Amino acid sequence: MIYLDNAATTKMLEEGADLYRHYACHSFFNPSAGYGEAGEIKKDLQSVRKTILKRLDVSEGDIIFTGGATESNNLAIMGSRRNGKTEYIFSVGGHPSVYNVAKELEKSGFNVHFVDLQKNGQIDYDKLEKLLNDKTRLISIEHVSNETGAINDLKRIVMIRDKFAPKALIHVDGVQSFCKIGLSLNKVKVDFYSMSAHKFHGPKGVGGLYVRNVNNLKSIVYGGGQEEGYRSGTENVGGIIAMGLAVEKTDLEYNLEYVKSLKAKMITILSKDKHVHINDFDGSPYILSVWFENVNGETLMRAVANKGVIVGTGSACSSKKAGNRVLENIGFNKDQIKSHLRISFCADLSLQDIEKAGEILIETYNDIKARVI
Repeated sequence: MIYLDNAATTKMLEEGADLYRHYACHSFFNPSAGYGEAGEIKKDLQSVRKTILKRLDVSEGDIIFTGGATESNNLAIMGSRRNGKTEYIFSVGGHPSVYNVAKELEKSGFNVHFVDLQKNGQIDYDKLEKLLNDKTRLISIEHVSNETGAINDLKRIVMIRDKFAPKALIHVDGVQSFCKIGLSLNKVKVDFYSMSAHKFHGPKGVGGLYVRNVNNLKSIVYGGGQEEGYRSGTENVGGIIAMGLAVEKTDLEYNLEYVKSLKAKMITILSKDKHVHINDFDGSPYILSVWFENVNGETLMRAVANKGVIVGTGSACSSKKAGNRVLENIGFNKDQIKSHLRISFCADLSLQDIEKAGEILIETYNDIKARVI
């Protein structure tokens, strides 16, 4: 099998699975307990926090461990909301775990605005400027689009915030960027940054939220007061430790350059067919958006899966819903959206994998097209 849906999830490190088992079956103690063994577990969790903060290149703030990016996004948005005439700004291109939270805020009577996307997949920065005012409480933007790979300019967003609404908080959905593209939160001072372990070879069901100042956050999960009271519930110790290992094992610079070569190879192969259209948004090398004329993307996805090549049609969290909010907003028509596939890479792949997968995609596409036209 050649797996090219790494934006949906990645294979967990074998070492991480071994470490998870150790903490599940041997060092299984509850870190909130009062005896010495539990205290050692708590120290191990603190070590992972430091590892993540180091990867984010930030010298202030903390990490709150969560059950994944959906919870991290919910905590950042719902935990930072305040009553009164406060306003909230979101990207139309946000992941469902952000976009649908925004819609819930709107239903609850909060003043919510959405920023459209440009043709290059980035947010409309001029529109963002116009929406900001002294009532703006939160700006929530994806760093890298899970649909297109387009990279939003966080430095520019922070500069716009500082100029037009300096008291506003900034939440970044960093799920498709953490451990994939470089970022220094010492240089780009956002208030919240969400991450998910299974997007960078950690386990599913665990994630984190970077918080610059916990005074800007209120808990949305009540219970025993774990995670300094901001996320009650016994920590997923094995998952957190395995996530920390995945962070440590990531060679970001090497992976980035290598994955660029994989994406370039796939583009070269697919571009040989004039009916295959590359939507290269000059974004993350980990994600390639492409559409195949006159063939349904889901049909092609299922056909190549039967031949051992796994690709996606877009966000796995919204794959059962008709249409594509992100591509529609960029300007894709219905036929282009129906014919769309998302190919996403990781550093475990070889150039030979890409060559074989590209050939299978083209061959299968032409077989289907010959039958439907």
